[in-house]
Amino acid sequence: MENQTSRKRILLTGASGTVGFETLQHLVQHTDYEITVFDVKTQKSVKKLAPFKSRVEIVYGDISNKEQLLKVAQNKDVAIHLAAVIPPLADINPNLAYNVNVKGTENLIYALEKNSPECYLIFSSSISVYGDRIQNPEIIVSDVLQPSPGDQYGQTKVLCESLIRQSKLSWSIFRLAAIMGNHKISPLMFHMPLETPIEICTPKDTGRAFCKAIEHQEKLEKQIFNLGGGEDCVISYKSFLDKMFAEFGLGKADFPQKAFAEKNFHCGILKDGDDLDNILGFRQQNLKDYFQMVRHKIHPMQKKATFLFRSIIKKWLLSKSDPYKAHKKGNLKEMNHFFTQSEDKKLEKALL
Repeated sequence: MENQTSRKRILLTGASGTVGFETLQHLVQHTDYEITVFDVKTQKSVKKLAPFKSRVEIVYGDISNKEQLLKVAQNKDVAIHLAAVIPPLADINPNLAYNVNVKGTENLIYALEKNSPECYLIFSSSISVYGDRIQNPEIIVSDVLQPSPGDQYGQTKVLCESLIRQSKLSWSIFRLAAIMGNHKISPLMFHMPLETPIEICTPKDTGRAFCKAIEHQEKLEKQIFNLGGGEDCVISYKSFLDKMFAEFGLGKADFPQKAFAEKNFHCGILKDGDDLDNILGFRQQNLKDYFQMVRHKIHPMQKKATFLFRSIIKKWLLSKSDPYKAHKKGNLKEMNHFFTQSEDKKLEKALL
């Protein structure tokens, strides 16, 4: 009979999220792992986690509540911390983003240092910490951290990284590329410049990386890595949008000029992304796999209906474009945020 004390005790936060759910599915394949999940209680999380009840201890709570974390952080060998408020909600409600992302991370560190001081903490940061890289899209870990103005999410991740590095725990930080999974077409899509080169990683590969990291602590600890899908996962944002629109039945992403921002977003190519894959060997999917996954999720009837109403849908989407609205209204402050050059005529009129 297996000695219970030899089993690795894993704590996973944010298990109902896109990456968290994939990580959980990889973790449960290891019979020698004793898994505790800590997540916020919503209809979605309860439904998603229900099938794991017999295999995993599920604890619902609030990560900004220090007392709840003290209980769940007892006697843990590894903590995979994926709980976070992400865009667009992080930008809409920056206080919530700060409480969950920063205070939550601070609480988790405190709880682990107190109740599991030997615990190995693996944290998901983001490519957004590097800010706007349109001019120099090739990114390495040692680059300056400079989230774009107004990027609440990126700012919280920088603060979280600092807290983790200053902690007494053993840790690793993975800065995630564009994780494409359950992304819905939303107004946020207009914030990324069309010429942005993006490197994606699928949720399945990302979850695999977090799971595999557990067994490679000695090669990873006290280090930061960029996590991306590699050269087979690089595409321009314009090409990505065109392919996505075609899959959904929307035709081409043929929006007017000034519909998309020209600066102040993030993404790029992770030039040192192979470093993590060389240790973990987590990459198994590429762009072709991703678009196939998208295709399988869209019902043919839904695609036909979307095609029939494509012009109305695109008109509605355009009405949600913040750059386009700023351009139409001649809002100089917002235009300066979204566009590289302010329009001289409008500027002259405003100054008259």
